[in-house]
Amino acid sequence: MNIKDIQNLIKFVAKSGVSEVKLEMEDIKITIRTDSDSGKKETTYIQQVPVMGAVQPQGMAPVAETAAPAAPVAADDDSKYITIKSPIIGTFYRKSAPDKPSFVEVGDTINDGDVLCVIEAMKLFNEIESEVSGKIVKVLVDDSSPVEFDQPLFLVDPS
Repeated sequence: MNIKDIQNLIKFVAKSGVSEVKLEMEDIKITIRTDSDSGKKETTYIQQVPVMGAVQPQGMAPVAETAAPAAPVAADDDSKYITIKSPIIGTFYRKSAPDKPSFVEVGDTINDGDVLCVIEAMKLFNEIESEVSGKIVKVLVDDSSPVEFDQPLFLVDPS
């Protein structure tokens, strides 16, 4: 997406009367907020980050979801596992440094207090420790991905 496309998008949003539009693509994240009374642009955020999918702009019809039938089956399978969630917003890292091994891999047995990952928030690297013992079943987040508060990171089998 070039600057001309972004400018056209801003003009389109301002004319449409929508108060906010969020657009996420493979390599860019754009948020446009407008003042609906006067139609003037208030805020535009453009951030280049690796993003896992696209967010539908508000007021638009959602795209048909093909994964809907598979979701209930996955939820039933995962119900016996403990979900370890992110305690903070930041960037998720599986390793302490690019040349170091991952803290944990699928199949590893963990104990209470073991470091599972690092989340960078405001240039501070926070070690995330396990609060349960068990076996790592699944890593739910890709390395170097942004994570939200309370976002699931790992599935652990406590048995």
